[in-house]
Amino acid sequence: MAEPVALVALAVEAAVGWPAGLYARIGHPVGAFAAIISGCETRLNRPSRPFAARRMAGVGVVLVLTVLVGGTAFGLQRGSAMLGEWGWVACALLAVPGLAQRSLFDHVRAVQIALLNGDLKRARGAVAMIVGRDTRTLDTAGVARAAIESLAESFCDGVAAPLFWLLVGGLPGLWVYKAINTADSLIGHREPRWRAFGWAAARTDDALNLIPARLAGVLLCLVGAGGWRTLWRDAGKHASPNAGWTEAAMAGALGLSLAGPIAYDNVVAAKPWIGDGRRDADAGDIGHALALYVRACLALWLVAGVVAWAL
Repeated sequence: MAEPVALVALAVEAAVGWPAGLYARIGHPVGAFAAIISGCETRLNRPSRPFAARRMAGVGVVLVLTVLVGGTAFGLQRGSAMLGEWGWVACALLAVPGLAQRSLFDHVRAVQIALLNGDLKRARGAVAMIVGRDTRTLDTAGVARAAIESLAESFCDGVAAPLFWLLVGGLPGLWVYKAINTADSLIGHREPRWRAFGWAAARTDDALNLIPARLAGVLLCLVGAGGWRTLWRDAGKHASPNAGWTEAAMAGALGLSLAGPIAYDNVVAAKPWIGDGRRDADAGDIGHALALYVRACLALWLVAGVVAWAL
């Protein structure tokens, strides 16, 4: 049996997350990635530069991130191995910040609590922490739907995909994924400002999520005991080639309709509906989604344990 690095990392992150005190003292690795990306964007993505030059600059940023982050993670992994018999524990602890089971649960739970207390304003503020859409005019159903959609999509981005790349590529695999995923969230947009510069980040993130997203969607249907029909039919309706898999699985398992028209910067995007639900989502549905999410995370713990045992 190989050392259960991934399993221990999942367990530690679920138990303590990334404590606020630690965040206040040293921040989070993703914050360092964001600073690098934002600095490069400011210097290299000037509107006066030709489209092709900005696209190549974006490719360069992805390559630099991959080499810098991957090389650092590889060095830390080798350093952990030099600690001896229990060096794998250090490796597991270094993987903890790359997983987001606890923080995602806590953010979505905060939305549910606000809705249960009848505080729509607070619920809008809580959901604004985890979605990019306009939240100021969302009604209760809109807030609940946004929280569930974010939970479904982030189950892949924040948990399943990082775990997949940790199992496949160790610390370098995990942290390169997190760096590229951060780049995609910051610059991988279709608006004119980022279309050229963020192209490489968006395409690379799509490639890295290709397998994990599909596995995550299947896993949600398995632990949710349903949703298969919606998964196969509606996964392709999402603008992202990957996010639709977990959103469709969640919609089908809960019997809801997700997505639909969404406003960004006061402009409504006419996105198609995912799912067959004929009722509005509410705080109870967020609770059901969180229960499904917890079961899916525990299933990933099982996968991590089986992989360690098999190796």
